[in-house]
Amino acid sequence: MAEKTDFKTALDSYRAARGEFRDLVVPPLRYLMLDGAGDPNTAPEFATALAALYPLAYKLKFASKRELGRDYVVPPLEGLWWAEDMAAFTSARDKSRWHWTVMLMVPDWIDDARIAEARAAVAAKAPPARLDEVRVETLTEGRCIQTLHVGSFDAEAPVLAKLHDEVIPGAGLRMTGTHHEIYLSDIRRTPPEKLRTILRQPVAPAGPEGGA
Repeated sequence: MAEKTDFKTALDSYRAARGEFRDLVVPPLRYLMLDGAGDPNTAPEFATALAALYPLAYKLKFASKRELGRDYVVPPLEGLWWAEDMAAFTSARDKSRWHWTVMLMVPDWIDDARIAEARAAVAAKAPPARLDEVRVETLTEGRCIQTLHVGSFDAEAPVLAKLHDEVIPGAGLRMTGTHHEIYLSDIRRTPPEKLRTILRQPVAPAGPEGGA
């Protein structure tokens, strides 16, 4: 039987602790991605994005096990989040102004040809509405600060405020890239107060006056 890889334990970039703001370098990783905007709790395109990503991700997993002898746990859902005013994430929490990219990581041993085959197989049986919009992209974040948040998504605001306003500038760094979240819990089965989410922010050294 093929050994099953669980990337949550195999990849160092998935390691985070509550109350610890970890400084690390994240390697380039490939993802299945879909974009959208609006409140993820109410925007229809958020649900249709997940409905397109997961069938493709599982088709890849089963093909990898069957054809390559390499089994793995489908990696956790991840999201990139941004807004014109970042206060929409901290003090204001105005979800209607959010933009997002939802993502599922693709193991490095799965090539583009196999992804195309999996997409065709999913399309052959009741294809999800946004299947054609799913793209494969390498995300290169480099140096990041990340921490583990335990609790509801709406309770993230104080942690993000500390990360943005205290931890990063206090380390002589500035924010670059896009706010990144990694959902270690199954939101369908986990009570909000027990949700485990990695909060990640790409960073770079600040200039002499805190600029680029």
